[in-house]
Formats: sequence, structure tokens, C-alpha cells
Amino acid sequence: MFYGLFLRGHAAEDLRRDIELPKDLVDKMLQRKPYEDSFKDSIERVYQYRRKVLAIFDELVTNQKTRLRLQ
Repeated sequence: MFYGLFLRGHAAEDLRRDIELPKDLVDKMLQRKPYEDSFKDSIERVYQYRRKVLAIFDELVTNQKTRLRLQ
């Protein structure tokens, strides 16, 4: 989805900000006492998933820019 938006002209940096969860925000959420351990595990999984999505997005954007230079 994000790569499709990039191909339609959205700025890569704006999309990166939409994908990424700042580590300090995740740490702040994990430090809250009222949350159950299962919720904290979910937060950590979401954070890891978003990091993977961002890495894939960056790879696609890099490949697209390389392809455009070669043409």
C-alpha cells in the first residue's frame, strides 16, 4: 500500500513517518503500569512489524530510484 502511494507521487519521507513508530513512544507505552503483559507483547510485535514494513519500503524505494537512473 505504501509503495503504491509512493509510485503515485507521495513523498517517501512522509510515508516513512506514517510507517514508523518512534522507539521512545513504544518505550513510554511499555513503561505504563496498568497494561497487562499480553498488551505489552502486542505493542512490541506491532513495533517489530512496522520496522520490517519500513525496511521493505526502503528497499523498494531504493530499487525504484536505481531503475529510473538506469533507463
